[in-house]
Amino acid sequence: MKNFGELKELIEINSYTKNKKGVDANAKIYKTMMSELGFVYREYERDEIGNHILFKSSKKDGKKLLLLGHMDTVFPEGSFCNFREDEDWIYGPGVCDMKGGNIVAIEALRNIYKKYGKIYNIDLMLVSDEEGGSDDSKHVTASVAKNYDYCMVYEAAGKNLEIVVARKGAGTFYMDIEGKAAHAGNNYKLGIDANLEAAYKIQELINITNLEKGTTVNVGKIEGGVGANTISPCAKLTFEVRYTCIKERDRVLKDIDTIVKTSHVKGISSYLSGGIQRDVMQEGEKQDKFLNSIENYMKKKLLKEKRGGVSDANIVSSQGTPALDGFGPFGDGDHTSSERALKSSFTQRINLSTKIFEGFLENKI
Repeated sequence: MKNFGELKELIEINSYTKNKKGVDANAKIYKTMMSELGFVYREYERDEIGNHILFKSSKKDGKKLLLLGHMDTVFPEGSFCNFREDEDWIYGPGVCDMKGGNIVAIEALRNIYKKYGKIYNIDLMLVSDEEGGSDDSKHVTASVAKNYDYCMVYEAAGKNLEIVVARKGAGTFYMDIEGKAAHAGNNYKLGIDANLEAAYKIQELINITNLEKGTTVNVGKIEGGVGANTISPCAKLTFEVRYTCIKERDRVLKDIDTIVKTSHVKGISSYLSGGIQRDVMQEGEKQDKFLNSIENYMKKKLLKEKRGGVSDANIVSSQGTPALDGFGPFGDGDHTSSERALKSSFTQRINLSTKIFEGFLENKI
C-alpha cells in the first residue's frame, strides 16, 4: 500500500469517543467506501455517541464471516490531530488503533471485489465507543456476533506480525464504604471509620491477584474522609480485575463478594457496583479449527500471541463465535501522541486478509 490519502482524511477528522459529530463524519466516509463494493448498511443510531454501523454483503448458503473494527480514538479535539509520514512510518491518532486496521479490511475487500466482481457472506461492523469500554456497543456486538461462524478483528498486529488468539477478560468495579462521622478529638469512639475499613479491603482485594494464573486486581483510585479531625464517614475504592480464564473470573467475583460482605470495623456498610466490561477471549476448539483451516489454505503457519489488553474480540468470543484478532497493521505508541504504524505492515496485512477472504469465498476456509 503506497497511498495513505484515505487514512489521512479519516485521521484528520477527530473521532474521540465522545465527539459524536466527528465519529459520524468518519462513518460517512466508510459508507462511501463500502457502498462502492455493493454493501448496504444498518445504522444503530445513538444520541450521545457516534452511530454503530453494520455493513452487509449479499448472502448465499454457506458460512458467514464478520469483520470487526471501531471508529473512535482516545484523543479529544485539539489534543493530537495531525497526520504525517516519513519513509517507514505514518503518524497520527488511530493509525494503528484502529483506523489503520479498518483501512486494511476495506482494502482487502476491494481486492476481492476486483477479482470476483461481488462479495457475499462477509460483513463489516464498525462501532463508535470501543475506546470508552464498549459500554453501549457491546450489546449490539454480542447480538450480531451470534449470526456468524467466524470473526476477524482488525486491532493492531504484534511486533512480528502476530495475530491475537487470546485476551484477558476485564472488569471495573466501585466499592462504596459507609461509616459514621465523629469529631476525632472529642468523640473518637462514636465514629465508624470508613477509611480504616477501606485499608483492610484494599489489602484483601490485592491478595486476590495470582500472577501465575495471569489474574490481577488493581485498586487504582482511593477516595475517603472529610478532614484530619473527622472520623471518616465514607470511602470509595475504584478497582480493575483482569483474568485469563472463566474459572479465575468466577473465583475473583466470589472473593470480591465475600470482601464486600465482610466488615472489619463494626457498623460499616459496603456496596459494590460496576462489573465485567469484556469477558475473557480464550483459545478453544472452534478457534483452533478456524485458524487451522486458514493455515492449511495458505500452506503456512501464522505467528500468534496472547495479550493482556482487551478488545471487542472478547465480546464476540464470549458469544461462542470463534474470533481471531490483530489483523491490522503493526504500530506502537497507541493511546499516546507518538502513535505510529509501519508502512510495510499495511501491505502484508492487506495481502493476508485478501488471501483469507479468497479461501473463504471458495469454501476452503
